[in-house]
This record gives sequence, structure tokens and C-alpha cells, in this order.
Amino acid sequence: MTAAVPHSVGLNRPARALPPLACDSHMHIFDPRFAPSPHWERTPPDAPVAAYRQLQQRLGTSRTVVVTPSTYGTDNACTLDALDQFGDDARGVAVVAHDVAAAELDRLHARRVRGLRVNFVSPQSWGETTTEMLTTLARKVARLPGWHLQVFMHPQQIVAWARVLAALPVPLVIDHLGRIDPAQGPAAEACGALRRLLDGGNTWVKLSGAYMRSTVHGPSYADTLPLGRALVQAAPERLVWGSDWPHTTEAPGTVNDADLVDLLQAWCGATAVMDRILVDNPAQLYGFGHC
Repeated sequence: MTAAVPHSVGLNRPARALPPLACDSHMHIFDPRFAPSPHWERTPPDAPVAAYRQLQQRLGTSRTVVVTPSTYGTDNACTLDALDQFGDDARGVAVVAHDVAAAELDRLHARRVRGLRVNFVSPQSWGETTTEMLTTLARKVARLPGWHLQVFMHPQQIVAWARVLAALPVPLVIDHLGRIDPAQGPAAEACGALRRLLDGGNTWVKLSGAYMRSTVHGPSYADTLPLGRALVQAAPERLVWGSDWPHTTEAPGTVNDADLVDLLQAWCGATAVMDRILVDNPAQLYGFGHC
């Protein structure tokens, strides 16, 4: 019998066994040893590495990408500690201020961080996030091998800033399906903008956070099927999947991570495409196999 996993309901495993080296490309670690930023008003969950390892065993993933949550502001200590615990099977995405020094970026690189997250949605320790911050950070990380920028944006921001996003000198990763409304799906203006960015060859999308705007909810999240399938058809070579564990945007006890894996299969159809998104694409984007 599969043991219960913190912050993940149910005991079932995904419908199909995942391939070796499958990667969860978006999750967060919250450890009470690390204090949240003064700007953060919510109490963070208790979601340490040991709890996440239980999720890996249940889902069948072995690689992971630890993303610094907004909870910690620009303090990446919790993420770096997690990377030390996970070892070579993990990479990190950090959060920094616009004036981050080159030496700090070099330090993060040495600890297996491979990208910076720029968040336009959640409260940030510096206040309002601007496109100038995004372009400044892109210039700073362009010299670092294998680095990218990851953005969490509202759909209308993707549309408004599409030219800025397309002109970035480093690969761009867009979080959580671009937060596109499933009710609009492929017809959404933001989906058109996203597909044009994908066509440009420098943009990736994280197939994650389906529950954020779904009105159907689990286990099927059926309203997301047209959008997810459209993205898979548009650029299967530049998509990665993430659980978004421990699901801090959702009410406790509402997300079954095995359902999220099954949803990926429903988006992909063919197992070869699903395996590409779980193994080959994250290996390329995050440099797994290259320290």
C-alpha cells in the first residue's frame, strides 16, 4: 500500500509507470529552519525535502527542479539547502533582485541553479515587478551557460509584453500554462501570443498549475484539455511538466498529484511525447547530465 504523502491527497499512483529519469520541473521546498521574508503574510507550509521524496516514490520521478517561492523573497538559502540534499538529480531556479551582483550569480551557478524566476503575479519583496527588471536580469545571466529566465505572468501581460519577451537574450520559460483561462482555451488571445513565442524557438512552457484556473477541478481537470493539447501540438520539444507541490495556491487536501500526471498523459496522448516532456526536454533545459 502506498503511504500518504504530505500536501497530496489520495494513495493512487499514476495510471502508467513513468520512464527512468522523469523530472518534476516545478516544485517548492518550505523548511521551518528558514524564515520567510518580512513581506510575506501567509504562514508557509511544512514541506521539506523528506516529504517531497515521498512524492517522488509515489509518482515515479527521480529528477526535480526546486523553484524558490515568493515566500522567501530573494533569500535562496532554503532552495540551495534542498539542492545539496537532492544532489545531482536536482537543479534550481532562484529569485534575486534587479541589482544582483555577478559574484552572487556565479555562486548560484556553482550550486546547480540554472535560472531566475521573475514573478508578476504574487507579492514580491521588492514591490511591483517591471519589464525593466526582466530585461536587466536577462542581460546579467546571458553570460552564464545553460541559464534561462522563468516568468509567472497574467495572460494579459503575456499579450502586452510579447515583443519584450521575444527579444530576451536567454531562453524564456513561462509558468503554469500562462495562466490562460481554460474556458477560452486555444482561442484565448494569450494562447495566440504564447504560440507565437513558441514558434520563435526561444520560449518554453511549463505544463503545470492546471488547477489554478480550472472550474472542473480534479481528478480530470477536463476543461484544460483543449489548451494543454494545443500546446503539446504546437511545440512538444519545448514543454516541461511540473507538479507545483506543495500546491500553495490551493486549499489543503484538494490536489492529487497522481491526477496531475494522468492529466499530462491526457494532454499528450502518445507515450513517446509524454516521455519527451518528462525526460528529454528537462535534460536539455536544465542541463541534467552536465554539472
